[in-house]
Amino acid sequence: MSDVSIKPSGLKPPTLKQSEPTVIGPWPFITRRIVRLENGLEQVWRSRHHRKGLLINPSKSLNWLWMPNQLNWWIGVVFALGSLLFFTASLLWLVASKNISSDIINAMFFAGSIPFTTAAYLQLYQTANAIKTDDHKPILVGWQPNNIGWLSCILQFAGTLLFNINTFDGMMANLTWWQQDFYIWIPNILGSVLFLLSGYLAYAETCHSYWGWKPKSLSWWITLVNLMGCVAFLISALFAFVPQQQPSFNAEEISVVFTMLGALGFFIGSILMLPEGAVES
Repeated sequence: MSDVSIKPSGLKPPTLKQSEPTVIGPWPFITRRIVRLENGLEQVWRSRHHRKGLLINPSKSLNWLWMPNQLNWWIGVVFALGSLLFFTASLLWLVASKNISSDIINAMFFAGSIPFTTAAYLQLYQTANAIKTDDHKPILVGWQPNNIGWLSCILQFAGTLLFNINTFDGMMANLTWWQQDFYIWIPNILGSVLFLLSGYLAYAETCHSYWGWKPKSLSWWITLVNLMGCVAFLISALFAFVPQQQPSFNAEEISVVFTMLGALGFFIGSILMLPEGAVES
């Protein structure tokens, strides 16, 4: 796989020297670098494609349906599994909570948080090891605060750990209102904020700016849908706060609806990650 795109510059004949690179990205990050080569071609480097080992133009065949030897494929599949469990648990709560035990639904939420954490770590590991070292030793987490992709992944991974705590504590019975806020709501709102920050950084990485409109880019659609899912998760967390006196409206139902919408956004984004990582057969 390659993270380099070569194309004619069309500006002037080949020169003897390579030009200074043109760098683009939302300050202080660099997400796109263009170098004009001495033969008149341009070499384009993209942050997301580099860290994930993606082709600039993915294969148009259907081989993305089964690519178990590709880490990108597993990341998308595992994210999709966690999203599906969150979506199903939310749907069951909304339409069948009277017939299904809340213990089962809460257990499904916790089960869904495990694939989220697994896929988030795989993505962090992938990004931390995007730059090959001489000793070829794997980097478990790394420290790359100047890398927008690494920051996005580490924030998402931390958010999933908080969701593990949130959903695990959600299985506890007979909690008072303040115990629900302390054990369940606080990790929920913190995890949702981290998810939103992570989603925005991933989106800006594909835009090469703070905001952009790139509907022809599959990567842009993936990060946009995920960002919308992050917004839905944050709205869900806001309505999940349990006050001492219950409000006049059904805040819990609103929270679950937005959890379902957030899970749907992540599921769509996860499925789109599969063709994004397609390789030439």
